[in-house]
Amino acid sequence: MRAVFPRDEQFMQIALSEAKRAPEGGDVPVGCVVVRDGEVIARAHNEREKRADPTAHAELLALRDAALALGGWRLLGAVVYVTLEPCPMCAGALQQARVARVVYGAPDHKVGSAGSVVNTLQNPRLIHRVEVQGGVLADRSLALLQEFFNERR
Repeated sequence: MRAVFPRDEQFMQIALSEAKRAPEGGDVPVGCVVVRDGEVIARAHNEREKRADPTAHAELLALRDAALALGGWRLLGAVVYVTLEPCPMCAGALQQARVARVVYGAPDHKVGSAGSVVNTLQNPRLIHRVEVQGGVLADRSLALLQEFFNERR
């Protein structure tokens, strides 16, 4: 893991803003922002409940929008900011999209696939490795998640 870049917190704030929108549709508050050359290309939040779609994770929705905006599936040079460590499905998509870097907030000790449980993003046997930085504004990401689940208990 590398050091936090100066703008990481700025872009994670945008991801957190996006995450706050997810509970409106009954979804877990996870937000994602795709950035390239210092510009936000796409942003999304979880919409599994809203869309009745198990694949409607924030990362996948943001990757789809970024690919459309850039005109291709290879998101070379892109940095993805997500409030929760990616799951196996999202880590696979991030790796396949050839993003350069993933920055996440809170670790996911149940299914995290950027180092907490497994590390799909940096597996040397796969065709592309993604740089990973975890823990950026983790306390804020975790607080959103805890508030969401506490309200449902």
